[in-house]
Amino acid sequence: MEAKDSNGNLLVEGDSVLLIKDLKLKGSSTVLKRGTVYKKIRLTSNPEEVEVREGKGTLVLKACFLKKA
Repeated sequence: MEAKDSNGNLLVEGDSVLLIKDLKLKGSSTVLKRGTVYKKIRLTSNPEEVEVREGKGTLVLKACFLKKA
């Protein structure tokens, strides 16, 4: 499966990505701010989603809101 960012660049496991839009977390009042960099992403079985580490937890983000850093 090939995951692509918002610009169409191919994402691979271990890449660093940048958020291009403020995102509100479901079920929480937390907002992920635009410009936040996440390092060492992991690909999922769904090519539209990637996993990132946030503190001690893991978030699943849509690849269309990410840009390769």
